[in-house]
This record gives sequence, C-alpha cells and structure tokens, in this order.
Amino acid sequence: MKTISLLIYEDAILSSIASVMDIFNGANRYCAQAGKEPAFKLELIGEKMKNIQLQSPAQFICYKTIDEVTQTDLIMAPAFQGTPDHVLPKNKGLVDWIRDMHAGGTEVASLCLGSYFLAEAGLLSGKSCTSHWQALDDMRTRYPDINVLADKVMTDQEGLYTSGGAFVSLNLVLYLIEKFCGRDASIWVSKMFSIDMDRVNQSHFAVFQGQRRHEDQDILKTQVYIEQHFDEQLSIDQLAAMANMSKRNYIRRFKQATQNTPLEYLQRVKIEAAKKELEKNSQNITTLMFNAGYNDVKTFRQVFKRFTGLTPQEYRKKYSRAATDTSSSSKKWGTLHGRMQ
Repeated sequence: MKTISLLIYEDAILSSIASVMDIFNGANRYCAQAGKEPAFKLELIGEKMKNIQLQSPAQFICYKTIDEVTQTDLIMAPAFQGTPDHVLPKNKGLVDWIRDMHAGGTEVASLCLGSYFLAEAGLLSGKSCTSHWQALDDMRTRYPDINVLADKVMTDQEGLYTSGGAFVSLNLVLYLIEKFCGRDASIWVSKMFSIDMDRVNQSHFAVFQGQRRHEDQDILKTQVYIEQHFDEQLSIDQLAAMANMSKRNYIRRFKQATQNTPLEYLQRVKIEAAKKELEKNSQNITTLMFNAGYNDVKTFRQVFKRFTGLTPQEYRKKYSRAATDTSSSSKKWGTLHGRMQ
C-alpha cells in the first residue's frame, strides 16, 4: 500500500484536493471489487495546524502536521489561488519540508500550480516541468534553470511529477494509479470518473496573451505592432528596422525578452486569431487561413497543430458552439429515440 500525503494549506483550491481524494479512493474501490487489498492510503497533512480553513467555503481536518510525518511514499502539492509572491512566503515551512522529505527518498508530485512548491524547493533545477498554461511564462522568468514545457500534460523524472492546469492534472493521478496499481485499475477509474486516458497535450487549452512582462520597450513596441498587423506580410527586417536594430540583434533581444523568436511570436499571434474564429465557427478553413495571414493550407495546418496539438478541423469540432450544439442535440435525440423503442 502506498501512503500519499496530500498537503492542505489555506490558499489551496478545493477541487484540487477533493478530486484527488475521490479518484484515489476510486482506485481502492476497484481493488476491493477485484478482491485485493487497498492500493493507497491518503493522509491530509498541514504545516502547523490540523484544522485548516480554505479560502473557499470549506474546512479540512488534517490527519497530521508535517512534524508528525516520519515516513510517506508520495507527497502531493495541490493547486492554489493567488499569486506565487503571496502564497510561497506564507508556506515556506511546507517548501522546506518538501525539500527535506525528497532528500530522504520521498517522491513528490504537483497538481497544476503546485509545481511552484517543487520549483521553490529547488527540486526542479536542471529538470523539465509543466504547470497551468497561464503560469508558464512566469515560471520561466522565475526559474530560468528549469525547462518549462508548454504542451505536456505531465512529467515524471527521478521521483518528481508535475502536471498541467486545472483538471488536466487528473491525468497525472491516473498515471500514478497505473504506475502503482496497474493499467486495468487506471482504465476502470478513468471510466468511472469520465477522464480521458493517455492525454499527452494541453496546448489546445492555452490562450496566447503575449509575453509582455519585460522592460525592453523597443521590443514591446514591435510586439504591439505584430499583434495589430499579424494579417499582413511582415518581415523580420521590417520589425528590426522599426526597433532601430540589426536583424541579428533584434532576434537576440526579442528572444531574451519574450522566450520566442520574432517568427514564433508572429505565428502564435496568427494561430490565436485563427482559434477565435474557429470557436465562432463563422468561416471555412481557407477563408480563415487567409484572414490569419497565411496563404498555404498545408503550412497553416502544420503550424496550427504544432501550437495546439490539434488540426484546425479537430479544434473547431472540439470548441465551436455550432459543433457543441449539434453534438448535444444528437445525444438528446439518441436518448429520446431509445426511450421510444
């Protein structure tokens, strides 16, 4: 049986705690039905207090404080609401404890923004991680020695696990169930909780908002221009001239400021515009492609899939209102038809 210590602190998000408890308990139900012993023992752990009131209207009574935990197999840091600058200093004791426990051989996992706890503890230095898509740029700036992956749903390195944003992190829980309890258990739990198995990409959830958290005003000026004129034929030479730089120096400073080359940034802006049009379902793919500044269907599809993990058609099917309404109507008709027979 694996002992899992789920950290409870006042800024933690309720769903990040409760959903994990439900799913691991679901794995134990599977074990019971299969005539096996429970696979997981869950413990709620607080830093100093056992009675913790979350920011949401929920209160948890912890099994132990960190000082009382002498041995555990896996520590899990749930997501939080608020900024890292607000949350991390308040929970320095948890950060230090995570570092010490991992040094003693305990594995550590993070759910969504919980990755900040692992990063702050220094556990991810020189390694790769993922987190909520909205936090990725901040993590890259804060922790330049960490390889922050934008598209991954989860990472597993040397007893350290990180996961993507919000409910995408439940795929990490399924992964841990499979790792410690077997594939059959993971499949059964995924069906019981209606979680997609083997999801590997979270890119299609991301909304590109432009990396403007830097002080390079010359680069910022060209970023704004790109965002306003993405549908035109822009060249790197043109943008470099606008910033009064050589092409080589412009590319270097742009990458330093935004973590993207100018071409990558332009492509991201174009694809974000295309995504919004696909969500409206208002245009055919070719028209939409031209409006986004592309003139070659093959190139457009390749770039779109590289940044979202989906083809334009797949993205429209998943997110457009018309496709969703059609799917919903079909399901309702199927249910009604079944009742009539």
